[in-house]
Amino acid sequence: EVLVQTQVAKRASTSTSTSTSTKQQERMENTRVNKLVSHLRSGAPEAAGLQAQETAAQFASFGKVGTKSDNDVVIVSALRTPIARARKGGFKDTKPDDLLVAVFEGVLKQTGIDPKLIDDVVVGNVQTVGAYSMPARTAMFRAGIPETTSVRAVNRQCSSGLQAVASIASEIQSGFIDIGIGAGVESMTNGGNPGDPSSLPPMNLNEIFSNPMAAASLTPMGMTSENVAEKFGISREEQDKLAVASHAKALAAQKAGKFDAEIVPVKTIVEDKDGNEKEIVVSKDEGPREGTTLEGLSKLKPAFKKGGSTTAGNASQVSDGAAAVLLMRRSKAKELGLKVIGVFRGFKVAGCDPNIMGIGPAVAIPSLLKDTALNVNDVDVYEINEAFASQATYCINDLKIPMDKVNPNGGAISLGHPLGCTGARMVGTLLSELNRSKKRLGVVSMCIGTGMGAAGLFEAEA
Repeated sequence: EVLVQTQVAKRASTSTSTSTSTKQQERMENTRVNKLVSHLRSGAPEAAGLQAQETAAQFASFGKVGTKSDNDVVIVSALRTPIARARKGGFKDTKPDDLLVAVFEGVLKQTGIDPKLIDDVVVGNVQTVGAYSMPARTAMFRAGIPETTSVRAVNRQCSSGLQAVASIASEIQSGFIDIGIGAGVESMTNGGNPGDPSSLPPMNLNEIFSNPMAAASLTPMGMTSENVAEKFGISREEQDKLAVASHAKALAAQKAGKFDAEIVPVKTIVEDKDGNEKEIVVSKDEGPREGTTLEGLSKLKPAFKKGGSTTAGNASQVSDGAAAVLLMRRSKAKELGLKVIGVFRGFKVAGCDPNIMGIGPAVAIPSLLKDTALNVNDVDVYEINEAFASQATYCINDLKIPMDKVNPNGGAISLGHPLGCTGARMVGTLLSELNRSKKRLGVVSMCIGTGMGAAGLFEAEA
C-alpha cells in the first residue's frame, strides 16, 4: 500500500502537464489506486504479504467467530459409541473396525446423506499395528461408503481423533474437498498397554539416549504425570479431588440423559469366562463409578513411582470406543438441507518438554486463542482431556480457567480414554453441551505423548 501511494505521489510531483486530459488521467489513476488500497485494507487474503503488520487473527482461515459465510467449515453430525472398559467391558470381544462401522453408519443415518457425496475420510488411531489405513478402508466399505471415497489414517497419539477432524476441516477450507468425515477409534483391549516396549518400532536407541530430548520422548506416560506433579507442586489431594469431581459430573450427566444424543448403541457379542457367547447392546459409558469418594481414592497406591501421587483412580481409564464427525462446506449443508450443529474455527498444535508432556494444553490453548483473537474468558466450555489429574489440574490452574467451564459432564478419568477416539469424541460431547446450554464457544484440548498439546476451537450454530 505504501509503495503504491509513493509511486502515485512521485507521478503527481513530476507531472508538468496541466491539460484537462492529463488531469483526467491522474484522477483515473488515483481512483484505481484508491480502489486497490481499499481492497487491501478490507482484509482480503491477497493483502497478507503487503500488510505484514496484520495479525493471523485478522486473516483467520476458518472465518471470524460470530459471522457466517458459505465457505465456513461446518459440522452436521458428531456421534460416538459408548466407551467401554478395556479387557473387561462390553467391547472386549469386539474388533475396532466393528466400532468404526457403527459410527460411520450412525452419521450417515442421522443426516441421510448420500454416501457418494463424501470425498474423504481420516481416521485417528494410535495402538493398532499397521497404521490402520487398511481396516479403516474396510470399515468404510462395510458402512456403505463407496470406493470413490478416499481414506487415510493418522496417528498424533492422544490427539489423533481431533487431528482427523482438523485434517478434514483443512481439506475443505483449502478447496480440496467439500465433504468429509474425521473419525477416531481405539480398542485398547486389542492394542496392548500404552508404551509397551514390545510394540515399539525399530529405533537407534544408542543415539536416542545420547540426546536428552530424544531420550525424554521415551519417558513412560505415568512418569510424566509424576514429573508434572513434582515440578509444579500438584498435591495428591488436588488430583483426587479432580477425579472425584469427574465421576460425579459424568454420573449426573448420564442420569440426566445428556449423552444420549451423541451415542450410537452397539449390538455385539461378549464371551463369558466359560467361553459362552451372548449378544448384548452396549448403550452407555461404563467408566463412571458410583460411590467414588476422596476417602476411597486416598487409599489407592501410587501406580508408577514409589511415593508418587498418580494412581489408578486419578488417571484416565483404559478403554475401547469410536467416534465420527461429519464436516462440510456451509454452502453444501445449505444445498443438502442439513442442520448445522457447529462451526470449526481453528486448530493449533504446540510442542513442550517431553518430560512434562502433560502441560500440552497450557501451551496449545493460548496459541489457539491468539490466532483467533480471543482470550480465556471468551470461551464458554473447555473440554480438556484428563489423561492424568496432575496435568489437567496444572493446565486449568495455569490458564486460570474457572472450574465450572471445564469438563461439565466429566472427562477421561470417569468416561475413559480410548486414545485414537478421544479427540473426535470430545468434539461431539462439546457441541452437545454448547447447543443444550445455549452457549457459543468451546475448546477441545489434550496433551500428547512425546511432548505436545493440541487445541481446537468450535462455535455452536446460533
